[in-house]
Amino acid sequence: MLPTVALAGVALALAWLVIRRLQLSLAKHPSLAGHVRMSRRIARLLPYYEFDEARLFEVDGADSEVAARRRAGFARLAAHFATRFPKSLALTRETRDAIADLDFTSRYRVPFPFSRVVQERLPSPAYVERAEGLAVTDLDGNVSLDLSGSYGVNLLGNDAYKAMIDRAGARARGLGPLLGPYHPILADNVRRLCALSGHEMVSFHMSGTEAVMQAVRLARYHTRRERIVRFCGAYNGWWDDVQPGVGNPVAPRATLTLREMHPATLRVLRSRRDVACVLVNPLQALHPNASAPADSALVDSSRRAGLDRAAYTRWLHELREACTASGAVLVFDEVFVGFRLARGGAQEYFGVRADLVTYGKSLGGGLPVGVLCGPRKLMQRYRDTRPADICFARGTFNSHPYVMSAMHEFLERLDEPELQARYATLDATWDTRASRFNARLEAAGLPLRIAHLSSIWTVIYGRPSRYNWMLQYYLRAAGLLLPWIGTGRLIFPINCSDEEMDDIATRFVAAASAMAADGWWEGPATTDREIRRQVGREVRAQVWRSLRRSRNSPRNR
Repeated sequence: MLPTVALAGVALALAWLVIRRLQLSLAKHPSLAGHVRMSRRIARLLPYYEFDEARLFEVDGADSEVAARRRAGFARLAAHFATRFPKSLALTRETRDAIADLDFTSRYRVPFPFSRVVQERLPSPAYVERAEGLAVTDLDGNVSLDLSGSYGVNLLGNDAYKAMIDRAGARARGLGPLLGPYHPILADNVRRLCALSGHEMVSFHMSGTEAVMQAVRLARYHTRRERIVRFCGAYNGWWDDVQPGVGNPVAPRATLTLREMHPATLRVLRSRRDVACVLVNPLQALHPNASAPADSALVDSSRRAGLDRAAYTRWLHELREACTASGAVLVFDEVFVGFRLARGGAQEYFGVRADLVTYGKSLGGGLPVGVLCGPRKLMQRYRDTRPADICFARGTFNSHPYVMSAMHEFLERLDEPELQARYATLDATWDTRASRFNARLEAAGLPLRIAHLSSIWTVIYGRPSRYNWMLQYYLRAAGLLLPWIGTGRLIFPINCSDEEMDDIATRFVAAASAMAADGWWEGPATTDREIRRQVGREVRAQVWRSLRRSRNSPRNR
């Protein structure tokens, strides 16, 4: 009898493990972005190959006439860049091999098979000297309009941040860079941040990544659980546990990458009692379950984006309920979107209260910062009854007097009536601007449209093509400055005027029209699926060549 009962118990345990594993599998996004271990394996196997100039213009099977137009357009751009940016490009080339960030971003502006030729012929200048409003002046005296938004920092306009930093420096000069004791302005910052976040305590850090690291550490400390949940495609900083896929040489074992806006994910969260926290980056409302739309991944025209605010709000409310039921800590990573969607951030915009909230970027008033806000029960770094059981976190430059002073300048600006009035009409303003922008693209007959989350825009391509990444270079030639990921992020200050937006639209349409005239969207009629199959055939052919070379190597004889 006893062996039968034991076997039955083992069978039930195995059945439960199978059900649990099946639940988890269903909660993962079917794409490679949802299967981080598989994506890492494939990334390690993907061979390098490249197109030389003889083939670069016809990899999609374009006829000789179209390929000739592309070649001529490419040559004109190369000549334009060489003539217009000589000093900026010279310094970029001089320092590229010594600056790891610049070396990386230069290589990954476009899909890798095109990268070497594009780097050589169309290098992107990395240096500028001055910024006034949207206008940015480079070393050669060229003035461009900045659409990079300082990677999210520039919410109020470059001039506003220059003024904030000047006033902050004057206020903090008496204390200087003395670290350890607090500048008294910090106390007012804490009061304002508690009011904005709806929480009781604040901790200051040197970057948004560090703030998220501390949120995860505190969640693990107080829940006594190890696992964290992140969502497919979301970016929560570059440290190991929140970047378990491509880009991280270590594979975290305590991280679950699940899909957003899916009931299977909610079932997993409700059924597990080992999840310490769930990380949400509200920027994903623009493109759920998809990674940041970089031009280096533009192998076809399958980029998709679009905000469904009602649907994403429902999802966040359901997620809030699931975390409450399971005891997991809900963390909003508002490093990017904080104060851009609403004065009270994504919590206010979507009407959901998180357990912990991280901020950064614009909050520093133009200087680097990370902030974590939460209730005392989660922010406390020690246990009252266990004095040696602590959750340590410190940083030399946390609460730097100059950063705290610049932060105070920014927080004061949030209370100004003019800015509060702008927030009241923010969605209507940017919805109208995006609609007008798309109307101009449509009127020009261009295969482009804009998807947006307030003042954060991304370009969607409407015709299957392997050359969409070329648009960033036509835009640069038209005097529009983009971040290194290209057309995936256009980030505007919220005080951008209608006249400035009209100027940007005019330049954008002119640049895209020039690209169309040069034949980059005139390849053989095909589909994105066929393009991906074509790329797959190229990869398989390269793998086969590598295997043949390996077999014929003298070491294998």
